[in-house]
Amino acid sequence: MCAFNQPKNTDDATINKVRGAILHRGLWMGLILKEAKKRGLDWESIGHQAIFDTGCMHGDGIKEKMDTEGSLVSFGNTFFTEDVRKIFEVEVKKLDENELSLEYGYCPLVAAWKQIGVDDDMLAKLCDIAMSGDRGIASRFGEFEFELGKTIAEGNPVCEVKFSRRK
Repeated sequence: MCAFNQPKNTDDATINKVRGAILHRGLWMGLILKEAKKRGLDWESIGHQAIFDTGCMHGDGIKEKMDTEGSLVSFGNTFFTEDVRKIFEVEVKKLDENELSLEYGYCPLVAAWKQIGVDDDMLAKLCDIAMSGDRGIASRFGEFEFELGKTIAEGNPVCEVKFSRRK
């Protein structure tokens, strides 16, 4: 497991259970896509589309729960609840009507993929596939765009995620 991808806050039993569920989801995703790759299938395209579609569904749910339509602040507070922030050890760097910048300090998905021996190249690709979920979420909001910066899967201590208002 990555020495830098260790949760710092581990004393909340509920958060630990959810992290475990996300790790389990990561195992499924990783093993399914490893098997698809082994069979010569276009595993990257399959993964991106399936996760993007999931993100679209999630984005529709977020949109329904937001208290102010079109508000990036409402989006940020609806999507990145206190529990989500705890699970991924998210630090909100900026949240206003033009930008939502986040740093994730822990990723249970990366922990899962490392557990099953995914090599560094596939690890980065699996992370990018997983982020297609966020791309799918952003696609449900014509006024926002999504940007992925550095990631834990690439060996960085944090993942940088940004949603910003389209200009």
